[in-house]
Amino acid sequence: MATTEIILEIPIEHERNVLGQLDSHLKKIERAFHITLVDRGGALKIIGEQVEAERAKKVFESLMRLSERGNQITEQNVDYAIALTVSEKSSDSLVEIDKDILARTALGKPVKPKTLGQKDYVDRIRDNMLTFGIGPAGTGKTYLAMAMAITAFRRQEVSRIILTRPAIEAGEKLGFLPGDLQSKVDPYLRPLYDALYQIMGAEQYLSNVERGLIEVAPLAYMRGRTLDNAYIILDEAQNTTPAQMKMFLTRIGFGSKVIVTGDLTQKDLEEGKRSGLEDAMRVLRDVEGIAFAELTSADVVRHPLVQRIVNAYEQDEKKRMGKEKTRGGRGGSQERRTDGGRRTRKA
Repeated sequence: MATTEIILEIPIEHERNVLGQLDSHLKKIERAFHITLVDRGGALKIIGEQVEAERAKKVFESLMRLSERGNQITEQNVDYAIALTVSEKSSDSLVEIDKDILARTALGKPVKPKTLGQKDYVDRIRDNMLTFGIGPAGTGKTYLAMAMAITAFRRQEVSRIILTRPAIEAGEKLGFLPGDLQSKVDPYLRPLYDALYQIMGAEQYLSNVERGLIEVAPLAYMRGRTLDNAYIILDEAQNTTPAQMKMFLTRIGFGSKVIVTGDLTQKDLEEGKRSGLEDAMRVLRDVEGIAFAELTSADVVRHPLVQRIVNAYEQDEKKRMGKEKTRGGRGGSQERRTDGGRRTRKA
């Protein structure tokens, strides 16, 4: 195939940010599109097959616009820009996503969605009273929900924030925990505290807790309550039972907004127990005012290794399911009922 050359101007003040430390971003893009990149101090020469060279140009232009908006370009930004370009989605998508600032941390850093999936999740939260955010670890489900809650609280759209999650051990038997009741449940709620501290700041958080405006509690504490004019987040919902999920969802009062987050691949329920999150997805899918945002490994915004780990587990799960289907189709046992209603098994 014939090769082509494209010259792209990169302002010197953005060069290091866009190309990466020791040209790490440049090398990643070079490998992704099988092209050659030559940096000549502000002029980047792209050499390769025309389609791939044009794609690389779009990636660099997208990263430049992010840099011009004051962003520190990360490996995740580069990976996502490449993925968008390969899937032939608009190269402007990253910039449009970047414009949606949800909140600012205590240190002034903006909190915003970083992928199309996250942007869709945030938009669904804005448009619906109850939103389910479902996806693997690292997709920002809890953190973005927390940012939305804090913003609504600061704007006085709600009078309080209520954060809850089921107090269930993650596959370990922790035994007796010393201390008072708060000390016993704090370890289960630590991820929620971490997000609150980072976005709101420890001092402001403690002040609002003392005034009863922010409440962090185990799911069991929700029974018997009606939660009006509040922003309510149920985290780790895959670890609820159907009864617990129904109990929680029927607490919703007037003027409230609810976000339920969970990862169906990380259930800590006892073997054979049905997840309340799975049950809710089946029962509530078509109910008006309820939205489901399903995030994928493409929306992982932690270290790139996390995305590769999530992908590896997803592929392994598909292989195992494929093997089980194949095994089931080779004359596996079938069940039938006798006239007496008793189940019998035939080979």
